[in-house]
Order: sequence, then structure tokens, then C-alpha cells
Amino acid sequence: MPRGLLVVNAFLRTSKFDELYQILADAAKECGMALDVQTNAELICAMETGEFRKEDYAFVLFWDKDVLLAQRLEQMGVRLFNSARSIALCDDKAMTWLALRETDIPMPRTIPLPKTFSAVGYPSLDFARLGDALGYPVVVKECFGSFGQQVYLCESRAALEQKLRELAGTPLLLQKAVTESLGRDVRINVVGGKVVASILRKSNDGDFRSNLTLGGSMEPYTPTPEEAALAIRATALLGLDFAGVDVLFGNDGPILCEVNSNAHFKTTLSCTGVNMALCIMQYIKEQI
Repeated sequence: MPRGLLVVNAFLRTSKFDELYQILADAAKECGMALDVQTNAELICAMETGEFRKEDYAFVLFWDKDVLLAQRLEQMGVRLFNSARSIALCDDKAMTWLALRETDIPMPRTIPLPKTFSAVGYPSLDFARLGDALGYPVVVKECFGSFGQQVYLCESRAALEQKLRELAGTPLLLQKAVTESLGRDVRINVVGGKVVASILRKSNDGDFRSNLTLGGSMEPYTPTPEEAALAIRATALLGLDFAGVDVLFGNDGPILCEVNSNAHFKTTLSCTGVNMALCIMQYIKEQI
């Protein structure tokens, strides 16, 4: 029986995360594989003491964003799903944009903001005129964040400058708002180059973000051929085995919002009945 290792974060052990890990373990069993679970902290210790042996595992399902650890495993010759490079590109929204900006992937106009340090801040906000160039409202995103909680809509130059002061020292990017899609988007889940399930997400309280964690609603959704092709193409360009791709409704066609290398799929399961964990484990079994 093939045995794999599921690597999870040691410090995100809420019931929400633990339930997801159990769904993955159950799916592996259903596919005729065993899946051990180990936190990144436990694995680092095991690697340093010699307790970890790569020969014990046919693969590693890396459900964390500890990229340095993922890179160490790959240097040892371990096959990771997803790869360290792909996780890193998705974890940093500016890197996602940079990796795709010279491709055919439609994205909102995006400007990574100048780096500063929390102890220094922004003594000058002259660069905030970039918001004027994009046109208001503009979207400010922290480069690292999940569940829509680090995304902000600024309606004016004054609001933008205030938000920049608050976030000084945090890696940020500025985006032109896709106003026709505010409060709604599509999560398209891709596994092995195929769309396996999609949901339409909508805000219920006027929030410009549609994230379910923020109180949005969902319903099953059949993506258009253009939306599906966009999700599959972005996933392939980023080197992902599987991903949750967020797509906006642009006036001229679908627009890529974000790509998630470790998308939470429990909501997709409850909404569509499609078990993403089973799709992922079946794909891994085929690959190994």
C-alpha cells in the first residue's frame, strides 16, 4: 500500500483545519493509500534527528506554506504535491502577478508598491498618485493573506493614503478594481489539469469581497468554456497539481483574481457534493 505524508502547519490546529486534514486522510484510504499526518514543526525536528526517512513515503502532500521546508524535502528527492515553487508563487500575490504578467492570462492592472520597513514606515506618500492613475476605487492587497481578510477597497486618495499608513511595512500591491464583479466571483477547482468543481460566491451585505469566511453565500456553478480555460491555464503556468482559482466577471470576459495552492474545499464539498480530497488523492495515486 503506497504511503504518503501530509504536512500541515503546527500552529493552525483549529477544528476547521483538522477536519480538512481528516477528509484528506479518509480520501487516501478510500484510494488504497495510507496517509500519515505530521506538522511542519514535528517534521523539522525529525529531519534534524534523523528520524525522517524519505524512503518511508511515496509522496508528500504539502498542505502548508512553509516553503523552506518544502524546498528541503525536494532537495532530498521527495515528490511534493504541490511543489515548493508553486506554493511560493501562490502564497505571495505579487509573485503570482509577476509570474503571469507576460502570459495570456487576463488580470486586473496591478502595481506592487515600494518596499519599506515597519520601523521606518512611509515618510513620503508621493507614490500614492498611483491610485489616481488606476482610478478609484482601488484595491489594496497584502501580498500574504487568506480568506479575503487582508484586502481593502479605497474610494479616494485620502482613503488610500490612510490605509498605506496603517499597513506600512507590510508587502502590498495596488490593483484596479473590477467594479462589475464587486461582491461576486467564481471559485474554480482544478485537479490534474481538469475542472472538477466550481461555486459562485456572492456577498450578502454589500461587502466588495465574496469570501464565505466573511459571510458570503455560495451555489454550484458551471463555468463557461472561457472561465474553465483560464483556470486550467493559470494552474498549469504556475506548475500546480491542484488549485482553487478565483475568477472575476469582467465586461470583456473572465479575469483572474487569485490562485490558491491549498484551497479549503469543505465548502465546495457541502455545496456541490464533489469531494476535492478524493479528486486530489486519485490524481496523486495515478502520478506515483
